[in-house]
Amino acid sequence: MLVHEAEFTVDLGESGYLIGFTEHDDYPDEMPYGWRCGPAGASSAIVLPTTDTGPLQLTVQIHDSPPAPETDSAWEPAEEISLLAETDRVHLATVDPGDVTDAWPEEEPPLRVHPAPGPDRWIRMRLYCHADDPEPGIGDHGERHLIQLWPAPATPPVHPTISEEDLQARAEYTANRSGLLTDYTTELPVQD
Repeated sequence: MLVHEAEFTVDLGESGYLIGFTEHDDYPDEMPYGWRCGPAGASSAIVLPTTDTGPLQLTVQIHDSPPAPETDSAWEPAEEISLLAETDRVHLATVDPGDVTDAWPEEEPPLRVHPAPGPDRWIRMRLYCHADDPEPGIGDHGERHLIQLWPAPATPPVHPTISEEDLQARAEYTANRSGLLTDYTTELPVQD
C-alpha cells in the first residue's frame, strides 16, 4: 500500500542523480552505463536519465509492501536494486562535473521509510523512466521518473542486458576515477 508520495521537478546536472539512504559528496566509483540505475555504494543508487542537463519530473513513492507493476506502456521496463538503509530518510543529490549537490526541495517535507526488520535494514527500489524525446541531450525532454521504495530483504538486481560498448564505457569511467586512464582501443601483443 502507498504510504507517502512526493512529486517535484529536479534540475539535472550532466551525470544524473543519486538517491538513497546516505548523503553523498563525491561521484560513485562505478557508473551503470547500459542501465538506468546502479549502486553508488550499498545505500544509494546513481540514476542516468536521458536529459543531460534540464528538468526532470520525479515522483518518489514509499510503500509498505511491493507495489503492483505499472502497466502504462509509456514507461520503459522497470529496473530494481536493493539498498541498505543507513538512515530512514530519503536523500537526493544531482551530479554535476566536479560537484554533488543536495537536490531535495526545501518546500518538500522529507520522506522516511521503515526498512525490513533484521540486522541489515534493506529497502527495495524500483525505477520507471519515460522521456518524450528519447535522444540524449540538453533541455526539456519531457522526462519523468517514478521511484518506488519498500522494505524487503536484499535480492538480486533487475536490469536489461548490457552491450560491449556499455561495458567499455564502464571500464573507462572506472579507470578515469582511479587515475589509470588506458587506451582500450590498442591491442596488446600476445605472449607465448
